[in-house]
Amino acid sequence: MNSSKTILITGCSTGIGHTTAVELKKRGHKVIATARKPEDVTRLQQEGFTAIQLDLADSNSIQHAVGLAVELSGGKIDALFNNGAFGQPGAVEDLSRDVLRFQFETNLFGTHELTNLVIPLMREQGHGRIIYNSSVLGLVAMTYRGAYNASKFALEGLADTLRLELYGAGIHISLIEPGPIMSDFRKNAFALYKKNINPAHSYHKETYKAMEARLQKEGPAAPFTLPASAVTEKVIHALEAKRPKMRYYVTFPTYLFAFLKRILPMSWLDALVRRV
Repeated sequence: MNSSKTILITGCSTGIGHTTAVELKKRGHKVIATARKPEDVTRLQQEGFTAIQLDLADSNSIQHAVGLAVELSGGKIDALFNNGAFGQPGAVEDLSRDVLRFQFETNLFGTHELTNLVIPLMREQGHGRIIYNSSVLGLVAMTYRGAYNASKFALEGLADTLRLELYGAGIHISLIEPGPIMSDFRKNAFALYKKNINPAHSYHKETYKAMEARLQKEGPAAPFTLPASAVTEKVIHALEAKRPKMRYYVTFPTYLFAFLKRILPMSWLDALVRRV
């Protein structure tokens, strides 16, 4: 393993963020774990983590968290893992402007602001790793996930541009593209669906019935679902490798759709995605 690094991770309450924080700590890295809810921060601290509160939808929270992270790390942040995100289900025509804005506040704007606060530190150090947890839905759009699709497509555009602009700065940018992963993602998505979508007044109300069943299903809801540790393995490489990759695919669906997007006419790909 490479020498110990200080890494700031968002969204560590459960799932990918928590699993990655645990494994990187085991490997000797100094993990600064963040979570949105104070009770999750307390639990992380009880587990032995350096943990701070960070709400990606709140600019003041982001700035305060970065200030604390810099203080706790002695002014050194070697890596940032932009993991915190959520998915708002619903047909595009059922998404209000406010609902779409809130999706972007966390998945894009907050992540962008946090990254921009960390870049000057990395420039001064002369090195850094910025790792984005994107999605197969940042490569291929799928139905009834329009808000999440759009946020991840936008995230990929920012990350690709940032990689070009940081060339020569010693700061490496990596995108991780998971497909289905075991986590609380669907449970959280169902809560947002109930809060923000009114199926009774939607053209898509019949389709929503099947979506509700999928979101409430226990265990894997899609084939080829992998544990969160599958993403952690890619984060480890992006953090420790001398030459990290620009993109890391996770799960068979991501490899498949990335390949099909390159070779199929768009109309064929659309027909396939509609059946998924």
